Order: sequence, then structure tokens, then C-alpha cells
Amino acid sequence: MGVVSRNCTEDGWSEPFPHYFDACGFDEYESETGDQDYYYLSVKALYTVGYSTSLVTLTTAMVILCRFRKLHCTRNFIHMNLFVSFMLRAISVFIKDWILYAEQDSNHCFISTVECKAVMVFFHYCVVSNYFWLFIEGLYLFTLLVETFFPERRYFYWYTIIGWGTPTVCVTVWATLRLYFDDTGCWDMNDSTALWWVIKGPVVGSIMVNFVLFIGIIVILVQKLQSPDMGGNESSIYLTNLSPRVPKKAREDPLPVPSDQHSLPFLRLARSTLLLIPLFGIHYTVFAFSPENVSKRERLVFELGLGSFQGFVVAVLYCFLNGEVQAEIKRKWRSWKVNRYFAVDFKHRHPSLASSGVNGGTQLSILSKSSSQIRMSGLPADNLAT
Repeated sequence: MGVVSRNCTEDGWSEPFPHYFDACGFDEYESETGDQDYYYLSVKALYTVGYSTSLVTLTTAMVILCRFRKLHCTRNFIHMNLFVSFMLRAISVFIKDWILYAEQDSNHCFISTVECKAVMVFFHYCVVSNYFWLFIEGLYLFTLLVETFFPERRYFYWYTIIGWGTPTVCVTVWATLRLYFDDTGCWDMNDSTALWWVIKGPVVGSIMVNFVLFIGIIVILVQKLQSPDMGGNESSIYLTNLSPRVPKKAREDPLPVPSDQHSLPFLRLARSTLLLIPLFGIHYTVFAFSPENVSKRERLVFELGLGSFQGFVVAVLYCFLNGEVQAEIKRKWRSWKVNRYFAVDFKHRHPSLASSGVNGGTQLSILSKSSSQIRMSGLPADNLAT
């Protein structure tokens, strides 16, 4: 890191000297003509598209889970917190890029401002929170599979403290140490390895613990998928959503199962494993212990490029493709079509009431009341049409 100075003269501040290319050790022509800038711009474009896509899908998934009360349970509450952590991570990346690279010139010494440092603190907090909520997902599912009965609400209270509180402590300690021992630049460069491990240590720890939980869950899934009775507790909902759909006719068919279907448990296991990888963030173990300067290009593509789509994948798998969510949306859609049909039918049959200012909700309430009264009196329902 170089030093750029300015002198206070009678005519005002002088021009900065030496030139920041000389102070920072950059070669102006080499950096502009090389393909390194093109590579970084390509990665930036890739993760911008990825985080934008994830942000849109996660927002839609949050609206769906918040809208339907039947979907309100501890399992979906944990999913919602994970979705929020992905959304905050995407927003923090956009804010960081806007603050650091607003001038479209990456070849300069980083300025040291309070705003810039605050953005980096917020960015690191969102990233660490995202990793910890991935850990919470693994811990919750493992607990479901191991314990038959446990107080979910009390557990959710501790999950919330771990998911949002632990990152707060880690980032606060890192920011305090950085302020007193390494207050240089915009805090986006981590020259001090010891200070950086205050943040990286808990992240790597959560990744490795999640990996151990992932292996344990796969072992339990093998046992449960080979068992004819998968149980009726909350964990069976996970297994049902992760397993392929079996047609109703096939389930009711008493004929012997063909030999090809003996591999169905293994297909379920493979599918469950593939779906749990993005939920637990297992792919992060690839570069968990590698030094920061080793395989830097591959790390950027993997963590920024492909990792930016993780929120999109999680939202699709655990909201849009979730059986409970699809059933609730279909039920709401059928209810809307039925209400719309009765409203239109009532309008055509009783135009005088429809034109007298009675709204659709009142019409439906009148119709439902009259229907219930007729059923209570023992009259057939077909008399409603007369």
C-alpha cells in the first residue's frame, strides 16, 4: 500500500503526489491492455446476474411463505430466515460494488472513509449470517431425524440467536480489531491473516460442521428410505418433498413391484443428496482451507459466479417445487375460480341486486347463507338452481 500526499499552500491544496500508479505499484498501460480486467468484469457481470436472479426469486418465495398461514411452521420459518440471509447477501454485494467501483476504475489506492468501512462491515455480516443459516438448516434437519419429539419453538429461539447473533459478535470483534490494529484502506483487503481468521474461522467451522451433519443425514436417509415405514413426524415431510412423485394409480396397484423399482430407494437417496447440497452449502468445502492467493481465479468463479445463483436454487427447490406450497397455491387458485364463478353467476341471475350496489363479497355471503339454510332444512341442493 503506497502513500499519496497533498500539501496545503496559500493557493489551496496541491495536486496529489506521487501519482497513485507509482504509489500503489500499478502499471497503467499493462493493467488497461491486459485481459485481467476483462476477466474480472466478466466475473462481475456473472455474479450480478446471479444475485439479481436470486433476489427476485427469493423475494417471491418470501411473499408466498408469508401469505399462506398454513405454511407457517418452524421448518418454513427457518427457510424464510435463510432466504432473508441470501437476500441481504445479494443487497450487500450491490452496495459494496456501488461504493467501491462507482468510478469504473479499479486501478487506484482505496480511499479510507467511514462510509466505505461501514459498507464492508455490513457486507461481511451478511456473508457470515448466510453461512450460519446454512448451518442452522443442517442442524435442524439432523435434529428432526435423530429426535422424535422436541420443542421446536424453543429450538427456533436458539436457532435465531445462533443465526443472527453469532455473526454479529464475530464481525464486531473483527471491526474493532481492524480499527485499532489494521486501519488501512477500505477494509476490503485482508493483509493481516490473524485478523481475517476472526471472520474466516467461524465460517470455515460452520462449513465443516455442516459437512459432518450432511454425512450423518445421508446415513440416516439410507436407513429411513430402506424402511417401509418412513414415520409420521416432521422429518418425513422433508423426505416426502425430497422424494420423486409416485402416481396415485401406481400406489394403489396391488400387483408385485417390478425389479426395476427396487432401485427406487437409491434414486431417492441420490436425489435427496443432490437437493441437500445447495441447502447446506456443501460445495463451499472445496476451497474452505485453501489459502486466499491459491487458485484465485477458480475461487472467484466458483464462489462469486456460481455461488451467486445458490439463492435462486434454494428458492426454487424449497419453495416453488415444494409439495405443500404447490398444494396451497392450487387450493387458493381453485377457491378464487369458484368465488369468481359464483359472483358472475349471481350477477347474471340477479341483475337487480348486482346493479343496486351490492358488492361481490356481499353477494357471496348471501349465497352461502342461503345455501346453508337450505341444507339445514333438508332440501336437495339442486333446488338452488330454481
